[in-house]
This record gives sequence, C-alpha cells and structure tokens, in this order.
Amino acid sequence: MKENIIIIGGGFGGLVTAALLAKEGYRVTVFEKNIIVGGGLQCFHRKGYNFETGMHILGGLRENGTVRKIFSYLGILDKIRFKDVDKECMDSIHYFSDGKTYRIAEGYENFVESLAAEFPHERKNLTEYVNAMLRISEEVDMFHLRHNTRDLFSHSEEFLMAADKFIAKYINDTKLRNILAYMNPMYCGIAGHTPAYIHALLNILYINGPTRMIGGSQQIADSLVQTIEENNGTVYSNNPITHIEVEERMIQHVVAKDGKQYKADRYISAIHPCHLFTLMSEGSFPRSYTSRLESIPNSYSAFTVYLALKENMLPYINHTCYCQDDYELTWNYSKDSENWPRGFMYMTPPTTEHNEYSRTLIITTPMMFDMVKKWENTNIGQRGKEYEEWKLDCAEKLIAKVEKVIPGIRECIKEIYTSSPLTIRDYYNSKEGAMYGFLKDCEQLTLSQVPVITKIRNLLLTGQNINLHGICGVPLNSINTAEAITGENTIIDKINENYNKNRAL
Repeated sequence: MKENIIIIGGGFGGLVTAALLAKEGYRVTVFEKNIIVGGGLQCFHRKGYNFETGMHILGGLRENGTVRKIFSYLGILDKIRFKDVDKECMDSIHYFSDGKTYRIAEGYENFVESLAAEFPHERKNLTEYVNAMLRISEEVDMFHLRHNTRDLFSHSEEFLMAADKFIAKYINDTKLRNILAYMNPMYCGIAGHTPAYIHALLNILYINGPTRMIGGSQQIADSLVQTIEENNGTVYSNNPITHIEVEERMIQHVVAKDGKQYKADRYISAIHPCHLFTLMSEGSFPRSYTSRLESIPNSYSAFTVYLALKENMLPYINHTCYCQDDYELTWNYSKDSENWPRGFMYMTPPTTEHNEYSRTLIITTPMMFDMVKKWENTNIGQRGKEYEEWKLDCAEKLIAKVEKVIPGIRECIKEIYTSSPLTIRDYYNSKEGAMYGFLKDCEQLTLSQVPVITKIRNLLLTGQNINLHGICGVPLNSINTAEAITGENTIIDKINENYNKNRAL
C-alpha cells in the first residue's frame, strides 16, 4: 500500500484530487465541513425542488473535451446525465438601454457569423480574434492534457495582455468589444487587470459547446465519492478539520470536529489558503509566505435568487441569458453597489422529469462583499431580521429586472430562496465569499500564482485558488497536485491512454 493522504476539504478540487490519487493506490481520506460534499457542485432541496448552487454550465464535455477525458478516466462519465445547449444560441445577451438581444452560436464559424450578422464590418476582425484566442489556448499545454513545455514567462505578449486590451487589439467597434466581454461574470473580469489567457480559455471552452447537468451538478460530487470509495478511500462529511498540528515545517497530525486525531504521510488542502492558516498555530508558515497570500485580492462574490416555479408556466430555455443595463458597463457593473444590480444572468436548469416547461429559475449577479459587511460576524441562520429583509429587497430588485425580459414572471413564482456572499463564504470556506478564489491580475501575475508545493514539507495545495477555476480549471489543478506525488505527466498519460482506448472500442 502506498502513502496515506489526508485531504482537507471535499469541494470539487478536493474530490477530484482524492479520486486521482485513490486510483493510483494511495489510501486517501477526505474531510468535508458540510453535510453535503461538493463545494460549488452542491445542490439543495426545498419542497420538492432541486437547486444548483454554483456549477450550472459545463464546458469541455463534448467529444475530445478535456473534462470529458478526465471524467472518463475517473469512471464517472457514464454516471452523469448531460444535456447540450442549443447550437444556434449557446448564450444570449440583452441590453436594457436599447432593448436589443444578441444570440451567440457555438462553434468557431457559427460564433463569428452570429456576431457578424449584427456587425458585418467586423467579420474579418472577429475571425482573427477567435484565431488569437485559439493561439493563446495552445500555449497552455495542460488545457489540452499535454506534457508541459512552458513556464510562466515564456508565453506570448498577448497571453499576458489585459483581456480588454486584447479584445480591442482585434475589434474596432466599441459596442462589439463590450459584447465580446459578456462572460465577465464567469471569471470576474476587470478592465486592465484580468489576463487575456483567462478570457481566452473560458471562451474557447464554451465556443466548443457548453453542456448542462440534467438533475443538478451534485451527481458529479456523488460519483467522485463513489470512485474514491471503490478505490479504498474514505470521505467524511460534516466533519471538518479544526486544528492542524505543525512542528518544524511538518504536519504531525490533524484534529477533526469529532475530536479525533488523524495522521497521514502527506496532507493536501483544498480550502482557501487564508482559511487554512487559521487552523494552524502562528508561525507554522513563514510570515513572508502568509503575508503574500493574504495580500492577494479575491474575486468578487454573488447574490443569487432561486425561484421555484408553478407547473407548466414558464417554457424551458436551453441556454444561459445575460442581461445588462448598458454596453459600457461590461467591465464595471460588478463594483456599482449604489445602483445594484446593473447586470445579471439567469437560467432554467433541466430536470430529470424534464419537459417543455421549467421547474426552477436561477438569477445570479456579482456582488461585492462590502454590501454584506455589516453582518460579517454572523452565522448561517442567525443573521437577524434586518438581514432577511435586505435579502428580500435584493430579490425584489432582481425579479423586477427579469420581469422586463420575461413579462409575467411573478405569476409563475411559487417560492423564493436567496443566497448572498455570506452564504458562499460560510458554505464554501471562501474568503469574503469569493466566487473564483484569488483574483488573477496581469499587472501582478506572479503575486496570484500559488504553487501546489508549500513551505510545509508534507503539505500540498489544490482547488480553484491555485491556478484556474471552473469545471475545467479545477480538475487541471488537481492533476498538478496529484502529479506532485505520483510524478510529472504520469496521470496525464493515463488519462489520454484511457480515452484513446475507449474511443477505439
């Protein structure tokens, strides 16, 4: 039997890392603070309705997709029910300023043509823009599950360019520039700071075709747990690690909520690094290390309204809908707390008993932590009447906006549920409720680069704070962490071999 490994945190990153290592023969034990594992994959149930909390749209699951290859290797691909979005409209963007809606098609040529139909003078530039994003994606070997041949500073100039400047380099029409940045809420896009490679990777992932989960993303987490347990691993839910004992830069043991001590050869943290520090005695890490990580800005958070709908009232919409007050707000509306909300996205997730009508509608919009700071020292379910009234007021504002694009939506509503940055903070152990972990900044790129290897010799890191976030980024981070133990490219080779073998059958 190989080494014992304890993983702190049963979110998506922790579970994928655990599954990879369990398949390699390591004895893995995962500790999760919540009753339900999965982090952003979690779903909650209310009065017969099922709601996703974070992972709504998945890229990379189409044929030859990176996520598809990883899920196939982990043995969970056939356990999950998928539904592709509409090819002719994978996303729509509506602007209240002029009442115009743009429908974005999947596929490289279709993507260009769907926008060139509205901006014919930019057709050639759109093609060059898409080709430039493809070139950037080719610079990330891990994105294609290839052996790594580059370091951070061997990339092209465009790779490290600010995303807004990258778009402007190819697109002349200012309105089209803003439309092309419509996915900002998916990666916390900030003008002058978000690197072009973040923008390019996410866009390429979705242009290749997005997918939805039928019945919710919790099935990914549950399938990963099954893989871990089938390979002699253990997953404890509702049993967080409460203390990590460190001596001379080595973890000696951890203490869980159940009061027991657990010891392993190696430890992997899948929680926010700044929360990890609170579980250790002061001085466990060098002060320079903790200061650097604590100084990294976090991505913004979100406020979400979950609507349970009356039967056979709202037709199912098989794509994600983005709405924004005006074009020029694309890079700024997340910070405008006084006029909140200036933009949002909504979707109708497919259900297992799916028909032509929707059972739920999810509306989510960026929100800065400052908007809930007055309640930051409160706990779930104990935030008080003022907080509950504030959430209802926020929900009302969002529903009023949605009613402009879905007239009569109020008549469809049966129940209303909400979540705020405090909800995300407390359920995901995410600093200030950050949706995507540490903020990536092309002006200070080395600051936000967090290696998987730490200053504690038997501790590694994984999860969305390490490199990339999302359905594709987090598993890639997990591979990096696992290969720090198994050896470089060992798992990548097995993933590709498994996929090619299955395709040949």
